[in-house]
Amino acid sequence: MQNKMKIAWGITGSGDKIRETFEIMSKLSQNNKEKYDVEVFVSKSGEQVLKYYNLINLLKINFNKIWIEKDANTPFLAGRLQSGEFKLLLIAPATSNTVAKVAHGISDTMLTNGIIQALKVYVPVFIMPSDLREGVTTTILPNKHIMKIRIRKEDANNVKTISTMDGITVIEKIEDITKIFD
Repeated sequence: MQNKMKIAWGITGSGDKIRETFEIMSKLSQNNKEKYDVEVFVSKSGEQVLKYYNLINLLKINFNKIWIEKDANTPFLAGRLQSGEFKLLLIAPATSNTVAKVAHGISDTMLTNGIIQALKVYVPVFIMPSDLREGVTTTILPNKHIMKIRIRKEDANNVKTISTMDGITVIEKIEDITKIFD
């Protein structure tokens, strides 16, 4: 039998498209157990957002291995990426804060440290930013209300910066997550 591909999925504190991302990753994981082993790495802010969207318990039901950030090296995602344990790192959705840190080489959280260290050892990194292009977008809140959000020029420029970095692929559409696994 062929070995499963180990995937690290990082969840930041972005609520935008968190429900849709969770649904795609759950289906992918459940329908392809023989091919993929997905471990979930949740930032401190990501844990808050998952609770706010009532997804934390569903995450625990749908995934066997869930790690919650304590500090930049705990759990030791960076080391596991560097040792080749994971074949790719997916950060979805990614906050503008996470994107800005990566764009400027700051690795002071579990996920930003994981991204920077993965790039150093040629582990592919896929990032789905919540703030993709300058302008106005909408997001759905846990209470199902729609909220308008202004995406600042600075945040859009950080996305452009990471999109030119060797080893990073920016995911623009939620449905493109599935293309990573084709």
